Amino acid sequence: MRSFNGQQKQLLVLLTPATLFLSVFFLGPLLIMAVSSFLEPGLYGGVEWSFYPWSYGRVLGWADGFYEEFDIVYLEILLRSAGLALATVAVTLLLCYPVAFWISRMPSRWKSFCIFMIALPFFSSMIIRLYAWILILRDSGFANQILLSLGIIAEPLDLMYSGTAVILGMVYIFVPFMFLPVYSSVENLDPKLIKASQDLGATPFTTFRRVIFPMTLPGVIAGSILVFIPALGNFVVPSMLGGAKVVMIGNLVEQQFLASRNWPFGATLSMIMILFMLLVVSFYLLKVMKKQHAA
Repeated sequence: MRSFNGQQKQLLVLLTPATLFLSVFFLGPLLIMAVSSFLEPGLYGGVEWSFYPWSYGRVLGWADGFYEEFDIVYLEILLRSAGLALATVAVTLLLCYPVAFWISRMPSRWKSFCIFMIALPFFSSMIIRLYAWILILRDSGFANQILLSLGIIAEPLDLMYSGTAVILGMVYIFVPFMFLPVYSSVENLDPKLIKASQDLGATPFTTFRRVIFPMTLPGVIAGSILVFIPALGNFVVPSMLGGAKVVMIGNLVEQQFLASRNWPFGATLSMIMILFMLLVVSFYLLKVMKKQHAA
């Protein structure tokens, strides 16, 4: 049996605390949720310790027909949540990608200042920042007042409690999560490769498609995942900016645990959301890996 050398023992000692922490506080609660999703809901909340798979059937279509009925609205909410999360990823990427190039061309002192300004919202409460968006988007808010004063609109626009408001709020919250990985990839670009592409007669678009984008793709992937995962399960932004008109899967889970007290069904929705999230991210990564391999 091969013994550990000094470096391996040191690595084992360093990894053990993090492994134990994740096992207890991540895998443990996840296991509790997985088990609870197959238990029967209690009459007055909580769970009954009997096998009960119909909570999944209520969402996916094999409900027992007596106590649980299949309702397609749950799948619609899941797909709506995925659509809003993907839209948030797309908008944050469109905003952050050119800004990352612009900041990377600045002098060092200005780079640090700009990165600090992008990360500055982390130093304030998310609730306060979302209330600021309410002041901007409501009927008597700053956006409508400016548009009315300029004569662009004749009456206030209904901006609040809509999918657009939710996307704006989530983009505002998650911009730093996209910017930092993308900026890191842009900073590591080798200008000699770009210069060589130009010397060989490549157009700016070809240089971007064949040189720049593939080299910054790891940052784009990392930023997309960092934005998509929390955006899919977010419930604070939809509650404040979407209201009852825009219900996402996170809001539904919150309602089941707190208002309806149907813990098994809340756990079921959580597990379905996690599995859906893993499928989307895995499919995305496989497609990107295939493109990189083909290139």
